[in-house]
Amino acid sequence: MTRRTLLRLGAAAATGMLSGGAGLMLSTAARAATTPKPGAHIRVASLVPAAAVDPVRLTDSASILLVNQTGEYLLNDDPHRGLVPVLAESWRHNADASVWEFTIRRNVKFHDGQILGARDVVATFERLVDPASASAALSAFRGVLSKGNIKALDDHTVQFRLDAPNGNFPYYVSSDTYNGVILPANYSGHYEKTFIGTGPFRLDQYTSGGARFVRNTAYWGPQALPERVEFSFFADEAAIGLALLGQQTDLVVGISAQQSRLLASNPAITITRLPSTQHDQVHMRTDQGPFKDKRVRQALALTLDRPKLVEGLLHGYGQVGNDHPFAAVYPSADRAVAQRTQDLKTARALLAQAGFANGFSTTLVTEKLGDIPQFAVVLQNAARAVGIDIRLKVEDQSLYYGDAQFGHSDWLDSTLGITDYGHRGTPNLVLSAPLLSGGAWNAAHFRNPAYDALVKQYVSTVDLNAQRTTAGKIEQLLLDETPLIISAYRDAITACAANLSGVQAAAIPQLQLANAWFS
Repeated sequence: MTRRTLLRLGAAAATGMLSGGAGLMLSTAARAATTPKPGAHIRVASLVPAAAVDPVRLTDSASILLVNQTGEYLLNDDPHRGLVPVLAESWRHNADASVWEFTIRRNVKFHDGQILGARDVVATFERLVDPASASAALSAFRGVLSKGNIKALDDHTVQFRLDAPNGNFPYYVSSDTYNGVILPANYSGHYEKTFIGTGPFRLDQYTSGGARFVRNTAYWGPQALPERVEFSFFADEAAIGLALLGQQTDLVVGISAQQSRLLASNPAITITRLPSTQHDQVHMRTDQGPFKDKRVRQALALTLDRPKLVEGLLHGYGQVGNDHPFAAVYPSADRAVAQRTQDLKTARALLAQAGFANGFSTTLVTEKLGDIPQFAVVLQNAARAVGIDIRLKVEDQSLYYGDAQFGHSDWLDSTLGITDYGHRGTPNLVLSAPLLSGGAWNAAHFRNPAYDALVKQYVSTVDLNAQRTTAGKIEQLLLDETPLIISAYRDAITACAANLSGVQAAAIPQLQLANAWFS
């Protein structure tokens, strides 16, 4: 599993606080006073899966959406209700939150008739934390949960003994960790043949061109409203947009702001947006070169007009960022911390104090993905106003990420760079991997013992007010040090037929259609 795929789609979002989670959004399209109608045939357009679909290893959005139709998690992350029981009915922890126990729902069947029990949950998470499994969730669980520390106390109780106290562990076993779909203990691969799970739909057909799922009449909960859900695979987003405009499909999840702007003018299409934590992260090398001086890093951050960036580059589909990972959607964020704004006068003064009154030249290295090249140009133009000359080097992702395991990565070696980060239901992964001393994704080469201590304190805390207090200290520290620029967060966007109601989509992205219907 490469870091590239992990970052692109926010793999292992579950490294977070009980107070976190952007979760699900509920489409209000065509929501009338009429009674929901069962029997719909819903058509979904998506990209082609990047590889063979396997919950343990998947990282691409197309595969995630497919698995959502038949698979279920112990918990779901809902923005209005918080963590919602699904295959776990309840959970509890010991005094320091280092041991967690989950009570597993009874009378649940897998699609092949096997009865769900604690052993299936144990086997599922043992796979995910096993280094030999090539699990895409290993980055999330590293330092949190180790193989051999998951046990069945009885047929319906599972115990997790953590590597360290973590007040947020339920998010690790929720829908935020999209690899955490509960599979039978005897699962041995070849998932595409069965799409085995416990969910409200079961596989009818899977081909290279699409997939068809039908109502699971043996489902443990209320029967799904739709009779059938069909996925069609498309080569790119443009083709997907045309399919929606041509009424060849009813639903698209996770489209870009630019595509949304093109679709929004059509009255037959409803656009639904959900605030997310997806962002493009600018890192500045803190251990060498001009950015070794924090005043230079602060100066570059002060050149950006963030509201204008959201309106221009994101077409209004986003929120302003404040150079730390606590997006506004996180309840633990300290909103009293002042927002950084454009200030060219102060930026020039900081550069002069750092010995760069006449500016300097540097190279920005980044990846060819989405609107990142356009963002690089925005940053280049903004920096020019204070005398910083940025040369752009936009690379294919394979070159940008290279092979960090063997010491070669333009991403980790660059003095200045932009990297995409996918949505996380909680902030811990983005607090740790790119910012902790020795963090696996620390392209800024940032080392700050005070920061490390604050993150450890935040992770081990359960109480929301205490989390917020520590978050405020982290936010202030990062604004002062500015190893990263996080200027904006993208919204997660869903487009669907205006007469389609009851669609539940998440920013990761995920999709639940059991309550969907046409008016």
